Amino acid sequence: MVHYLIMKISFNKPYLSGKEAHYIFQAVYDNHHISGNGVFTKKCQHFFEQKYGFLKTLLTTSCTDALEMAAILANITQGDEVIIPSYTFVSTANAFVRQGAKIIFADSQSDNPNLDVEKIEALISSKTKAIVPVHYAGMACDMDKIMQLAQKYNLLVIEDAAQAIDSFYYDKPLGSIGHLAAFSFHETKNIQAGEGGLLAINDERFVKRAEIIWEKGTNRAEFFRGEVNKYGWVDVGSSFLPSDMIAAFLYAQLENLENIQTKRKKIWHEYYKKLKPLEENGLLKLPKIPEYASNNAHMFYIICRNADERSGLINHLNTNGIKAVFHYISLHKSHFYKEKHGERTLEMADFYSDTLVRLPFYFELSSFDIERISNEIANFYK
Repeated sequence: MVHYLIMKISFNKPYLSGKEAHYIFQAVYDNHHISGNGVFTKKCQHFFEQKYGFLKTLLTTSCTDALEMAAILANITQGDEVIIPSYTFVSTANAFVRQGAKIIFADSQSDNPNLDVEKIEALISSKTKAIVPVHYAGMACDMDKIMQLAQKYNLLVIEDAAQAIDSFYYDKPLGSIGHLAAFSFHETKNIQAGEGGLLAINDERFVKRAEIIWEKGTNRAEFFRGEVNKYGWVDVGSSFLPSDMIAAFLYAQLENLENIQTKRKKIWHEYYKKLKPLEENGLLKLPKIPEYASNNAHMFYIICRNADERSGLINHLNTNGIKAVFHYISLHKSHFYKEKHGERTLEMADFYSDTLVRLPFYFELSSFDIERISNEIANFYK
C-alpha cells in the first residue's frame, strides 16, 4: 500500500517581499533611528496620503490604537452613544467603551455581514455621537447613506477599515470618506508588519490635535518642525507611535502592494469559480459584493446553512489537514456587554456568528491548494 504525505494547509502565512530585513537594517545602521516617527514612518505616511488622498495619516502600533485615538479625537465621554455593528472585532467597541461610551449595536445585512444601513436611523438618539461602519472583508458599507445620516444628525463617522486597504466605495478609497478611519497591518491582513495600524484623518479640525495625542499629549511634532521653540504637555495622549523598524518592514510591503493585490484577487476568483456549483445547488452561500463596492481580496468566506453544519465542515476540513476557522461572535451577546445591550435581537449578526467560515487565504496559496480545499468542501456536502 502506498501512503501519500498530505501537507497541511494553514489558515494564514504572512507574506514577505524580501526587502523587510534590508530596510530594518537601513533604519538601524544607516538612519540610526529605531524609535517612532523616523524616516520609514514618514515614507509610509506619505505613501498613504499620496495614493489614497487622506488629508493626514499617522502610523500606530495597532488598528486598536488608531481607533482609540479616534475616540479621543471625537471627544467621546461618559454617556455618549456610539453605533457600531455587533458583528465585528472587540477593538471596534473597546476603543469607545474606554472613553465611557454606551455602545448601540446595529444588525448586519441579509446578504453580507456589513451593518444594515437601513436600520441605523432608528438607533440614533440625542446622545449619539458617532457611527462606526466596519468594512467587513474589505467590502464597503453604503457610505453615501451613512454620511447623509451623519450630516442630518451632526454625527462623526469613523471608518473601521482594518480589512479594507486598497478597497473602494465606487471610486473613493475606503478610509477617505469618514471624518476619521483606522487600518490594520496585523499579519493576517493584505499588507502586514506583524502588528501595526494607521489613523487616517480627513477633517482639518482633527489634524493638529491628532499629532499631539500621537506624541503622548505633547506638541513635540510642532517643535521638530520649528513651529514652537519648546514643547510640553498640552493634552491627553499616549505612546501610539510604532518603532521605525516596524515602519521599515511595512514599507517593504507597501512597495509590493500591486503585486500582492493581483495575486490575492486571483486566489479569490479561483475560490469563487470552484465553489460556485455548490452555491447553485443551494448547499452554501458565497460572498456577495454590492455594486458600489470593490473587492480587495482580504479573505474568502462561505456561509453555511446552520451552526451544526458549520461546525461539521470546519471539523471535516481540519481532519483533512486544512485549517478553516469561524469569525466573530456577536458582541451584543458577549459576557461583557450582553446585560448593557438589553433585549433587542440582532438576527443577522447572530446568523453570521453561527454560519460563516473563513477559508485559508494567503499569497503563497497555490491553485493546487485551492483545488484540494474546494474538493474537500464538496466531499463534505456529498
